[in-house]
Amino acid sequence: MIKVLGFILTIGGAIMLVMGVLGVFGSMSVGLNPWALGILGIVFFFAGIGLLKYRKDTDTIAAEND
Repeated sequence: MIKVLGFILTIGGAIMLVMGVLGVFGSMSVGLNPWALGILGIVFFFAGIGLLKYRKDTDTIAAEND
């Protein structure tokens, strides 16, 4: 589950980062402030990369010995 969240954050952050950079340099007009999109894109991108890199997936259930 953590890897899925990390993947979603990474992809969403990359999209927001690209939209922010294109908005700052004037080739794309978005309804939001392009600097806000760029900053949030950086935060989400690095958060997703951190989750993918340092966390182990916890979907498997360990069998308990009785």
